[in-house]
Amino acid sequence: MGEKTLFLSWQDQATSRRWFPIGRLDANLQKPIYRFRYTKGAKEAQQVANFRPLPDFPDFERDYKASELFPIFKNRVMSAGRPDFLDYLKQLDLDPQNNDPIQILSVSGGRRVTDEFQVFPRLQRNADGSFSCRFFVHGSSHVSEPAQQRIESLRAGERLNIALELTNPATGFAVQVQTSDYFMIGWAPRYLVDDLAAAIANSPGRYEAKVVRVNAQPAPSRYRVLVKFSGVWPDKYKPMSGGQFAPLVN
Repeated sequence: MGEKTLFLSWQDQATSRRWFPIGRLDANLQKPIYRFRYTKGAKEAQQVANFRPLPDFPDFERDYKASELFPIFKNRVMSAGRPDFLDYLKQLDLDPQNNDPIQILSVSGGRRVTDEFQVFPRLQRNADGSFSCRFFVHGSSHVSEPAQQRIESLRAGERLNIALELTNPATGFAVQVQTSDYFMIGWAPRYLVDDLAAAIANSPGRYEAKVVRVNAQPAPSRYRVLVKFSGVWPDKYKPMSGGQFAPLVN
């Protein structure tokens, strides 16, 4: 099972609506041991958006370790005892026998309507520079009515187009997700934009996106269309390794 890494991001809902990766969780599932450290994104969020340390992690400069998953992450996974738990795993395209909270969070994002946090997995580069990731399309409830109707007809395995958007009114730079017949059905999550753009710009013709699953209503809109993106990064490219993603303590 080995080690898995998740990032915790926070949204400035008061002013800019920007997302900041503010923490990193490293989980060694064999021991088990869980390690949480703030990232440089937390300091930037503090400076520009008045982000404050979380009650569970009050010190920016501390290396937190525990033998159980920290509550801020654990509480973002549906209880296996709920009657709709199997439907929940099905929406995430996970094995019904799955009870690994890290894997569940990697797909679900751990979003809750009661706060401004989201969880996402660290992207992994293979030896040949290739990578793949899964994500739910963002913003599908805000696209045109014809595009929303087109979503209804999407099928697993269907190819999708990916396009860079340079003048998105909310984020400036964004990655659009389009159907093969050019209906714009939403966007890739903001936390993936830079790394997807690196693959698109540097390896044209060597990336692809496909529909994994479409969840019909009453599934939440954030779990509407699950996509798999595969691509190749240029030599020596290291995803999610610097800038806001870098831990404050080693």
